[in-house]
Amino acid sequence: MSPEPTATPAPAPKRRLPKVPFWAQIVAGLVLGVLLGWITRSYEVSWLYTTLDQVGSIFVQLLKLAVAPLVFFAILVSITNLRKVNNAARLASRTLLWFMITSLVAVAIGLAIGLLTNPGAGTGLTPADGKKPENAGSWLDFLTGIIPTDVITPFTELNVLQIVFMAAVAGIAALKLGEKAQPILTFSESVLALLQKALWWVIRLAPIGTVGLIGYAIADYGWNLIGKYATFTADVYIGCALVLFGVYPLLLATVAKVNPIQFFRGAWPAIQLAFVSRSSVGTMPVTQRVTERLGVPKEYTSFAVPFGATTKMDGCAAIYPALAAIFIAQIFDVQLGISDYLLIAFVSVVGSAATAGLTGATVMLTLTLSTLGLPLEGVGLLLAIDPILDMIRTATNVAGQALVPVIVAARENILDREAYDRATSSPVDEREPESEDSRSGAAVPAAA
Repeated sequence: MSPEPTATPAPAPKRRLPKVPFWAQIVAGLVLGVLLGWITRSYEVSWLYTTLDQVGSIFVQLLKLAVAPLVFFAILVSITNLRKVNNAARLASRTLLWFMITSLVAVAIGLAIGLLTNPGAGTGLTPADGKKPENAGSWLDFLTGIIPTDVITPFTELNVLQIVFMAAVAGIAALKLGEKAQPILTFSESVLALLQKALWWVIRLAPIGTVGLIGYAIADYGWNLIGKYATFTADVYIGCALVLFGVYPLLLATVAKVNPIQFFRGAWPAIQLAFVSRSSVGTMPVTQRVTERLGVPKEYTSFAVPFGATTKMDGCAAIYPALAAIFIAQIFDVQLGISDYLLIAFVSVVGSAATAGLTGATVMLTLTLSTLGLPLEGVGLLLAIDPILDMIRTATNVAGQALVPVIVAARENILDREAYDRATSSPVDEREPESEDSRSGAAVPAAA
């Protein structure tokens, strides 16, 4: 009798490295960037300085590369998607109304902080330190600049306001044409999905981009420069924090009647990416994903988020210009009165559409200064510190862009509260099965 064959032991399972959450990658990038920036500045490592500059610049350039077509097709598709939503006109008007309300609250906070702290006092800065910007914004430029002279220049010069105008006209025309426009809409949805997928790959590079952006900021500006602007920098961060963690939770709890902590749990991936990338438009795919996860209907989200990414700027267009106007007025020894503060509020609420969802808020600041009659040379005083301020400003912008759809959806009884309560915290770490709806152009593709 032959012996029974012995069973071969099963191979031991391969050990896999634990997956690092995206938020942890971002934090690691921040820490590493600060460390490398400090080393670069302390020991004058020129090659590391150049490397950090190039890494950060490439990341921002990759984000900007998709901005123009992304804005155009996102706005076009979002407008046409309103036909799928009941009471579309009511939703659009309520969205705009809450954009204005939250902007008004934000600018009021900015003015209050500026008047309490006098950020321009004791800085040692003088009008001679200022420099007039090459491109200044005014109401005439704003109004005449909405309509492009041709269809190519807005894309090559990245004039977001003109791109939004053309996309809105195309979207409204497509609605009027009905079925005749369906081939164009199908094409637009496909292009939008392609752009969002490509942009998602760029977003996955955010931890590397963080190292370059933060490292270069520390190496180039150093802590001494930050010290000169200590009060102003603190004012901007405190003002944004009050809006972000004070006003927004209060509105969620009292107006939307939802758990504010759950909102930040769901929206945090977009907020942290905005802090690093300093681009509302670049963050838009993540903002749209997290807003959908918070229970806002996709058809409404695909309108509200792109619209907000180009016009909803509580950080850049409300808190910052209010504080900057007070700061510059004090440096140039110009007394501001009640009428000036009311003008600042008016410009912040009405003129925020002039602020593109890209890095920086120079256009909005020059628009505010020109309205008040303050010297535009004051813009040059703030350019050096702008990247550090822009991080918290953009994070506040993006949080507001996710907040308003939640509030409007809750008040209109179209918010999926069960989805809101189970919203996950990271849209980029986990692969999600795509439904038939999520494969349409208005949705944000799952992480590759």
